[in-house]
Amino acid sequence: MINYRSSRDLDWPLLVLALAISGLGILQIYSATAGTIWGDTWWKQMLFVVAGLAAMHVIARIDYHRLLEAAPALYLGGLALLLAVLLFGRQVFGSQRWIPLPGGFTFQISEFVKLILILLAARYLSELRGDRPTLRDLWKLGALVALPMALVMKQPDLGTSLTYAAIGGAGVFFAGLRWQHAVALALLFVLVLPVGWTLLKDYQKARLISFLNPGSDPLGSGYQVIQSKIAVGSGGMWGKGVARGSQTQLRFLPVAHTDFIFSAFAEEHGFVGVAVVLTLYFLLLMQIVQNAQSAPDRAGMYVCMGVGALLLFHLLVNVGMLVGRMIVTGVPLPLMSYGGSSVLTVFMMLGLVNNVRLQRFVN
Repeated sequence: MINYRSSRDLDWPLLVLALAISGLGILQIYSATAGTIWGDTWWKQMLFVVAGLAAMHVIARIDYHRLLEAAPALYLGGLALLLAVLLFGRQVFGSQRWIPLPGGFTFQISEFVKLILILLAARYLSELRGDRPTLRDLWKLGALVALPMALVMKQPDLGTSLTYAAIGGAGVFFAGLRWQHAVALALLFVLVLPVGWTLLKDYQKARLISFLNPGSDPLGSGYQVIQSKIAVGSGGMWGKGVARGSQTQLRFLPVAHTDFIFSAFAEEHGFVGVAVVLTLYFLLLMQIVQNAQSAPDRAGMYVCMGVGALLLFHLLVNVGMLVGRMIVTGVPLPLMSYGGSSVLTVFMMLGLVNNVRLQRFVN
């Protein structure tokens, strides 16, 4: 356990920013679900945030070097749990992603695996002998990431599987990717695209097609993006006010408390509200980068930058899909979208960042 000198050693700006974003998320969840069968989700989200704070405290107190040492065992455990999800998991809306828990709660193992991959990539890259990863190193790391990706795609969950690729890609980038290897990886990606297309479900293919032209199927695969754009545009400068968004309150906007929560927020709080939230995310990411710059070793830097890169990927994909600039993949907005597994995992990641920070103050 880490024994730091004072509670002042903790990254309080990071915590305050995370709580501010979470608070706005709870407010929007309450507004988006009022009078629906999901009307109790806002207080459940409050419980998830409290549990996340507790988990963050625990993770921050465990020396991250010990977590790095345990990364291979955690990785194997994560693979076993992903297999268990496919065999015994709970199916919702055609996807089998959740393990049922007592009290009616569920846990999404694939969210927790993100944390494991950050630790695994940080350990692997920090132990490389050369200044930059070789092609063989890239293949090894790619194989380690590809295994959980394949299991998650089988659920099916394309969005979460892509976040795994983002973790591996960010780690390689920060380790110093040679341009020759970057070109080779790009060519490989182009070559495997036809194979990847055959592995997609019909609804996933429809989403890709509708991304190029949502109007081709306005009541089907393009419905979500069209309604999202209407909601965002109708918010104007100042928004329509809490619980006054027509697209949200009249239920034209689908799953307004999960994947499309930012569309609902934009409708009710306008451009000004969107600017405030994006500023909070920017400050949160910059705080993570600052901790990476002051990390005591390369492994700590990789941990912090892995967390930052993953949160940035979530932010870009989620906000991008709301305005038709990204494919709809079901990637949640960190700390705002409803979901206990996502909230817990993000707070645990922030606990890792605090962990790296606290190593500078160890007695």
